[in-house]
Amino acid sequence: MHRGRVVFGAMDEVVFGRPAAEAIVEQLDRLGAQRAFLMVSGTLNRETDEIEKVRQALGARCVGTFDRMPAHTPRAAVIAATEQARDAKTDLIVTIGGGSITDGAKAVQLCLANNVTTSDGIEAIRTHGGVAPEMKPPVVRQISVPTTIAGGEFSSIAGVTNEAKRQKEMLRHPLVMPRATILDPELSVHTPDWLFLSTGIRAVDHCVEGICSREAHPYGDAQALKGLEMLAQGLPRVKADPKDISARMDCQIGTWLSTGPLASGVPMGASHGIGYVLGAEFDVPHGHTSCVMLPAVMRWNKRDNADRQALVAAAMGHANADAGDVLDRFIRDLGMPRSLTDVHVGPEHFDRIAAGAMRTPWVPRNPRKIDGPSQVREILMMAA
Repeated sequence: MHRGRVVFGAMDEVVFGRPAAEAIVEQLDRLGAQRAFLMVSGTLNRETDEIEKVRQALGARCVGTFDRMPAHTPRAAVIAATEQARDAKTDLIVTIGGGSITDGAKAVQLCLANNVTTSDGIEAIRTHGGVAPEMKPPVVRQISVPTTIAGGEFSSIAGVTNEAKRQKEMLRHPLVMPRATILDPELSVHTPDWLFLSTGIRAVDHCVEGICSREAHPYGDAQALKGLEMLAQGLPRVKADPKDISARMDCQIGTWLSTGPLASGVPMGASHGIGYVLGAEFDVPHGHTSCVMLPAVMRWNKRDNADRQALVAAAMGHANADAGDVLDRFIRDLGMPRSLTDVHVGPEHFDRIAAGAMRTPWVPRNPRKIDGPSQVREILMMAA
């Protein structure tokens, strides 16, 4: 008999297939917001007119723009954005860009609510052992327009990098989930192909680890299996024709569905956990961590969850094939890196990565039980 609990997140709406500027204005009207603070991609702001279109549509209701969030959301940049948002007296944060910007705005919400003014101050609001401390809830919320497809805009957690420790740390609160997410595939045309496609593999990773979890349930499965099918079909179409807007829309909706397991309480596994360490310590791009680790994790786990892995292979159009092999070939065909060597991480670092991965929230909940760093090292060797 199934047992579980599905908690519905604090998101009101998902708007898809509409121009972002138009949809953002509608959201401000709906929420009664008068002072929108934009946290946006520097490339979009400086090299295209997309952000200016939004500013013009908002008029006097735009009270500031922050466009300096680096990859992996370092603490210092979160504090810089918080100071600017506080000075602007914002009543709504609007993010337009990739996952680091989305996570940054989530962290800014908590910093504003809890009067965090320094990088060290973030220590008081981050999770410890996966548990969030007592804190004041966000009052200033956010809406998000993603330009990559890792899916963070659908979750109530944020990853922020502690630069001093070179560790990715988690912030969690139900109300950091955006009030609305706007999926405009036209905006994603400006995203570099490697970044769009690799974050697509991050979404595939959400689907796969959700389906393969020993805590999987039918509600999460239904979304993840459909999301995986849409991503498996959509990503090669974007690779073949980057201007295929319909394919991009399918990838965005597939990404939305990919977050179904995690949002409904299904944990991720070793691919996500090891990926946290590769990103924070070795600056491996978010999506590339999944490209490198997911097939190896699947092969290591197969002893314990071959039946669930069969669902993955079937959803990707290869029933009865080995899911690790299917994923390996799929990622290679997209032109993505497939080994730790490809992302410049050598065996001399494996002990440190393995030790760090054991401290993440996901490795201890991997479907094949991981008792210690030596087993993480086995997976790393398979990905070398």
